[in-house]
Amino acid sequence: MFRKILTVLLVLMVGFAVWWQFLRKKEGSTIKLGVLHSLTGTMAISERSMVDAVNMAVEEINDRGGISGRKIQTIIADGRSDWPTFAREAERLILEEKVSTILGCWTSASRKSVKEIVEKHNHLLIYPLQYEGLEDSPNIIYTGAAPNQQIIPAVKWCLDHLGKKFFLVGSDYVFPRTANAMIRDQLNSLQGQVVGEEYLVLGSKNVDGIVNKIVQAGPDVILNTINGDSNIAFFRALRNAGISSDRIPIMSFSIAEEELRSMNIQDTVGDYATWNYFQSLNNAKNREFVKRFKGRYGDTRVTADPIETAYFSVYLWAQAVEEGESDNVSSIRKRITDQSYKAPGGIVYVDGTTRHTWKPVRIGRIREDGQLDTVWSSEHSVRPIPFPAYRSRVQWENFLDHLYRGWGRKWGK
Repeated sequence: MFRKILTVLLVLMVGFAVWWQFLRKKEGSTIKLGVLHSLTGTMAISERSMVDAVNMAVEEINDRGGISGRKIQTIIADGRSDWPTFAREAERLILEEKVSTILGCWTSASRKSVKEIVEKHNHLLIYPLQYEGLEDSPNIIYTGAAPNQQIIPAVKWCLDHLGKKFFLVGSDYVFPRTANAMIRDQLNSLQGQVVGEEYLVLGSKNVDGIVNKIVQAGPDVILNTINGDSNIAFFRALRNAGISSDRIPIMSFSIAEEELRSMNIQDTVGDYATWNYFQSLNNAKNREFVKRFKGRYGDTRVTADPIETAYFSVYLWAQAVEEGESDNVSSIRKRITDQSYKAPGGIVYVDGTTRHTWKPVRIGRIREDGQLDTVWSSEHSVRPIPFPAYRSRVQWENFLDHLYRGWGRKWGK
């Protein structure tokens, strides 16, 4: 009898020792978060600051003890403004770095390249950018705006306040092409008019031909889906051609406070941008967020919608890891839907059906200090609708397939 009791005690002691070592190992280990953005190339003007936002959020969480005692380690990869590089780096982060989640991408072409990788490995991408919609992958959480949270309300506001004749200009890849198809559908239904539509290769500075066509067309409004540093050349050429904001205002969908830092501000004052967040928002949460960001990176730095979205995306992800007590990909994917967070721009919520985020919509006018005054706001969080009702889902999917095949099975020129 004594030997049996002793044996049981020994088994319990060994079990406790194994459990204790496991617990210590777990508490001492890090949770790897892959961060995939362009640190070089034409998109670096926009994406470098998003890495800063992620790092600040991670530092804040780690300073509070991490997630259930485990620190977050960011593994940063450079997509180099090149879509195949994004795909290769995503696969390296998954297979070699063993990250629990990837947070990143700006252009939809880079996202679609990474989408193939995360679906192939049943992994997870958190995509923190406004985009054209028409997607609902089970392997992606979309924390940026869907079309009804940016493009569609902006066009309606322009029709109501700026005029009826529109010139559409964008970079030649999937987001601008698709956004402009939606804009055409919307304008057709609201008796607006498209008087021109032109594209340039991502990163191109060859904008004079487009500007000449704008001058000849004489639109009331320019809707701008150019991405990256091509915007610098585009706005300068418009001003050189005598097109000012009071003559033909521009509504932009990919220019925020961060991009304005790299531009001649006099080329942009009085024009408009539509986002879900502006640095100028006057609430306590945002004032503290701006203060911390400037304290961390310098007083000349600014916050912007993609920066704020990248920041709160880390918190949504961390909440899912903590709730599941695991950095296992399947656990995070399951628990990140229905997460909510009080972000600097307002409460955000991951819709469990679409995996997109409820968020408010705001239209701003550019000031001389590079900030934006809110001229219109939805005042409340708007439910995401990834597939606008102008066409059926099948019609939209056929539209995307036509673009993809037309570009030689790529997502842009």
